[in-house]
Amino acid sequence: MIVVDRDEVRRRLDHRTCIALMREAMIALATGRSKQLLRGIIDLDGGNAFGVMPGALEGAGFGAKLVSVFPREEHSHQGVIVLFDSVSGAPAATIDAGQVTAIRTACASAAATGALALPDARTLAILGTGEQAWQHAVAVPLVRPIDTIRIWGRSPDKAQGLARRIEAQLGIAAQVATSVADAVAGASIVCTTTAAPEPILSSADIADGTHINLVGSSRAGPAEIDNALVARARFIPDHRDGVLAQGAEFLRARDAGVVTEAHVLPEIGTVFAGLSPGRLGPGDVTIYKSLGSIVQDLACARHVADARFASR
Repeated sequence: MIVVDRDEVRRRLDHRTCIALMREAMIALATGRSKQLLRGIIDLDGGNAFGVMPGALEGAGFGAKLVSVFPREEHSHQGVIVLFDSVSGAPAATIDAGQVTAIRTACASAAATGALALPDARTLAILGTGEQAWQHAVAVPLVRPIDTIRIWGRSPDKAQGLARRIEAQLGIAAQVATSVADAVAGASIVCTTTAAPEPILSSADIADGTHINLVGSSRAGPAEIDNALVARARFIPDHRDGVLAQGAEFLRARDAGVVTEAHVLPEIGTVFAGLSPGRLGPGDVTIYKSLGSIVQDLACARHVADARFASR
């Protein structure tokens, strides 16, 4: 069994490759070529949590991700992916889950953006200043001609630091917004990557035609957008069963009587496969609701493990 650390994941899993992996993994999920259970979550003290995500992906093997979520730490998601060989049943690899999660979450959003955002989208707004904010700044411009990124965060210093990093490392103009409304005004694409317990983004702030990657909340409870925006948008999940059970924004809107389960459209994998529509017209507001799926982790784990075996 091989062990792959954070640095090796970073070397072997580039964002363009990962975007393609996410498309294929989500098609497999949507077309029945994978198996997975809903994630199990144990609440810990201080708002921290421990999660277990088991599953199997055709062509990749089977396994589980064990991950801690400590929002106040520099690396909020830490853990391991244990990958088993589908032929022998033997454990094949233990891989750093924090770095895989960081990359694959943003690349799944980028893949969804490629299918749902307007073709000429150039302005990206990112709400949040942590690891996922940076990863989305890297990934989304790979699928759309982004020339401006606006950053909003509760800490102006962190927002400014992220803007400088974007300009220095990505060569894209970055601006710090003083409010959520200012950040998203006129933005073609919005990525919410916060730990907000209550909605920070309202429907009134969003222009027609906007695509939103709804990323920050991965469980029932904390929500980043208001009920009106949920109801207004074409609401497309990564994993429909997961969102119906654990998608906080949908659950709040449903409990308020604003939407029913029918509002959650077929999964993004069916859009990738051409089996269901994504955007119907240029004025649609589209939402990709990301909870994160073990098939995404397994696809990345298999890619990284294969790259290690090939280098021997």
